[in-house]
Amino acid sequence: MTDNAHLLALDAADPLAHLRTQFHLPLHHGEPQVYLCGNSLGLQPKATRAALEQELDDWARLGVEGHFHAQHSWYETHLELRDSLARLAGAKPTEVAAMGSLTANLHMALTSFYRPTSSRFKVLMEAEMFPSDRYAMASHIELHHLTREEALIELTGDARGIISTDRIIDAIRQAGDSLALILWSGVNYYSGQRYDLDAIAKAAREVGASVGFDLAHAMGNVPLTLHETAPDFAVWCTYKYLNSGPGGVGGLFVHERHHGDASLHRLAGWWGNDPATRFTMPRTFVPQHSVDAWQVSNAPVLQIAALRASLGLFDKAPLDALRAKSLRMGSELRALLQERLGDKVLLLTPEPSDERGCQLSIRVGDAARRVCDQLLARGVVCDFRAPDVVRAAPTPLYNTFEELGRFTEALAAIYDEQPWERPVC
Repeated sequence: MTDNAHLLALDAADPLAHLRTQFHLPLHHGEPQVYLCGNSLGLQPKATRAALEQELDDWARLGVEGHFHAQHSWYETHLELRDSLARLAGAKPTEVAAMGSLTANLHMALTSFYRPTSSRFKVLMEAEMFPSDRYAMASHIELHHLTREEALIELTGDARGIISTDRIIDAIRQAGDSLALILWSGVNYYSGQRYDLDAIAKAAREVGASVGFDLAHAMGNVPLTLHETAPDFAVWCTYKYLNSGPGGVGGLFVHERHHGDASLHRLAGWWGNDPATRFTMPRTFVPQHSVDAWQVSNAPVLQIAALRASLGLFDKAPLDALRAKSLRMGSELRALLQERLGDKVLLLTPEPSDERGCQLSIRVGDAARRVCDQLLARGVVCDFRAPDVVRAAPTPLYNTFEELGRFTEALAAIYDEQPWERPVC
């Protein structure tokens, strides 16, 4: 059985424990669920409702004047998030924007940074990258009258889905002068592997390729240093670890070296125009000298308000403390699963601390969907990824160590009732 006293002692010593009280915890038979699904949808901060009601009240009271006289001026509300996002991204405030959605932002960035030529047109991606990224990239390849077969290089992982840094660098160097773009994840959605973005970006520059990162599973999860790492762009969503709510506003990073490049192709809209002349309605687009030049529309005020409420909690949490708790929770969960279930499960996510974030991907074989359903019936929320993986993501803002024991015992009980075949690597 799980050593519950040990886990409770870890909770008692947790410097971040107070943050859990700032979230709504879904209930199961009147008790908080063990919610290990922040990698899919983060929990709602208690401050979110008041933040949304403030915007609704300002709209009711001020109408159109809310653009300039709301408590959070709608005209500039997106700018209030820049410092918080920059802190999480390891970027300058002028390099990050809350805007659009992840895939829409990816399309915006690809328009600027995938500019193939007759000799340099290939794209390197993970074979098991999230489908939206593959769909978006394929559509841009086809837009340039190329085929996926000739332009797309997809790097497959080993039997656990893991791709070593050496293999990535070797693939970049092998493609060499033919490589136009590298599109890569910060953390792989399926395996939970965290990639060495510094090494990837450096190798991309050495062969003259552009590089962009999908940080959907990295932002708010693992340390990022985007300004120093210096990819051309990065995109992310905010409804996972950033807790902005379903369909929350996305994010975009563009390195400052591109901000003054008037020759760079972009899909223009009036919100990216120089604000000094925006309301004179000029016929010619004059881009802002920041990432805001890629914005096409004014900010989604209600979504911005929800994200502001969550970022306020991140602002109160030292990033090194969040990372330390995340790593400790991952190690504790791994040890619990190995002790209680042994080879009945296969842990896909790498163990070295610099190769993982919050998520632990657990291969349970063909029983994975059934296991997730039965966990839910026991008040434990994880998610299933086809064909055979249960993903559990202990999130340092609101999960406890004691919950890791409850998850492990629930999983062991399900196996005792309906054993599954030992998963194969």
